[in-house]
Amino acid sequence: MMVARWSIDARFGYKPLVVEEMKRWLREIGSQVGWTPANARLLNGSVGVRESTIQSEILVEDLAALGAAWEQLARIDAHKAWSKGLEPYIVSGTQKWEIYRVVELD
Repeated sequence: MMVARWSIDARFGYKPLVVEEMKRWLREIGSQVGWTPANARLLNGSVGVRESTIQSEILVEDLAALGAAWEQLARIDAHKAWSKGLEPYIVSGTQKWEIYRVVELD
């Protein structure tokens, strides 16, 4: 298993709006590629990190599954429109993916 974490920073004063848009994206768009509350969650910066940071964290089987989901997302027009609509409310250049392998505890 792997955790794919997408991170973005909201512009000052727009964090609540960006969080709501991220929630909407997961409900309406992410769910189309299998990203649901069962394998996804949202995180918001609190202590020791920027409070403006919002992350979506997705549990995936492997890199192939993540790659397949990304390919599906690229074909969803609503995803493209959502991304363009979000742009005025985020800090340009802060978006990034981080991929972590899950270490099973014995």
